[in-house]
Amino acid sequence: MSAEAAEPAAGASSTGERDRALGALQGLAIGDALGMPFQLLPRDAVRAGWGAIVGGFAAPAADHPLAGGMPPGAITDDTEQALLVARLLIAGEGRIAPADLARALVAWEDDMRRRGSSDLLGPSTTRAVQAVLRGEPLETAGRTGTTNGAAMRVAPVGIATPGSDVAVLVDAVEAASAVTHATSLALAAASAVAAAVSAGVDGAGMPEALAAGVVAAERCRGRGNWIAGADVAERIRAALALVEAEGPGPGVVDAREREAAVAALLDRVALVVGTSLASQESIPAAFAVLALAPDDPWLAVRAAASLGGDADTIAAIAGAVAGAVHGTAPWSGGPAATVDAVSAARLGVNSLELPAIAEALLALRHRPTRDGAGG
Repeated sequence: MSAEAAEPAAGASSTGERDRALGALQGLAIGDALGMPFQLLPRDAVRAGWGAIVGGFAAPAADHPLAGGMPPGAITDDTEQALLVARLLIAGEGRIAPADLARALVAWEDDMRRRGSSDLLGPSTTRAVQAVLRGEPLETAGRTGTTNGAAMRVAPVGIATPGSDVAVLVDAVEAASAVTHATSLALAAASAVAAAVSAGVDGAGMPEALAAGVVAAERCRGRGNWIAGADVAERIRAALALVEAEGPGPGVVDAREREAAVAALLDRVALVVGTSLASQESIPAAFAVLALAPDDPWLAVRAAASLGGDADTIAAIAGAVAGAVHGTAPWSGGPAATVDAVSAARLGVNSLELPAIAEALLALRHRPTRDGAGG
C-alpha cells in the first residue's frame, strides 16, 4: 500500500474523512436554509413563484406561518436540533441519555419562543416531550412518533458511528431517537439517513451510500412500536426505481439539459413519492433527489428545496448525505459562508462551529472499542 493510500491509525481520522464529515454538516445546514422559505408550500406554488428549481437562498413570503421574517440563508429547527444532538453526543462520549435529550429539546423550544419563532417542535417530538414532562416513562414516551423528526437530526450519529456493523449503527440511532420516535417507521427513516451519511464519511460513492441506507432501514423491521404505514425501505426502493425509470440517466451530461430533466421529474417525485413530514414520504423523497443528481450536490439540494412540502427537512437530509459523499468542495464559494454568517447572527454567536463539531464527532467514530481497536 502506498503512502498516499495508507489507512489512518486507529483513533485517528484522515484528511478526506474530516472533509466529508464537515461536508455533511455544511450540506445539512445549506439544504435546510435553501428549503426554509418553501416549507408548507405545494410544488406548484414553488414552481410558479421561484422557478422549476430554485436558484439559491431566498426570502420567505412575509406571511409564511413558520418562516415569515427570516432572512435568506437562515437555518431552521432541522439544523439547530441536529447540532443539539451532536453536542449531546460529544458531551456524553457517544451516548445520549433520553432524559437529557428531552430536557434539551424543551430548553431549545423555550429559547425559540423567546426569539419569537413559530418554528417549534414537530408533532411527534411535542407529544413525547409532553409525556415525559407529565412523568410518563421514557421507554414509552415515543411510542407514537412516526414523523421525520428523528431523521432530520440524526446526521451527527452517522458521522460519529462507523457503518461497518449495521446493527451497531441502528442501535446508535435508536438510542438517540427512541425517546421521541420509538416506532419502526421513524427508526427506519432515521437509520437510512444515518447509514447513508456514515457510508459517505467512509468514502462511499452516492449509489453505495443510498444502498447502505436501504439496508439499515430494512434492519429496523420489528424494532420499536409498530404503527401502520408503508415500509420505509420499500418506499425508498420505489423512489429510486422511479428515478431510474423516468430520470435523465447518466447519458445527459450537459448541465442545463440535466437540470431541466431533474426539474421535470420533481413533479413526479412530489406526486408519487410525497413530501410530507411522514417518514415514509420525506426520506424517500430525499433519496430520490440524491439519485437524480448524484454527482451535483448543489443541484440536489436546490431540487430538494424546490419540492415544497417539508422542503427544509428533505433538503437538509439530501445535503447531509451529499456532503458526506462529496465533502466540502460543493459548498465552497459562498453557500457555506452565507449560512454560517446569517445563522450565527440570528443565534447571537460568532459561528455555528461546524469544523470543531465535525472533528469531535469523528473522534467518537474512532474511539477505542472494548478490544482496544479503533472504531
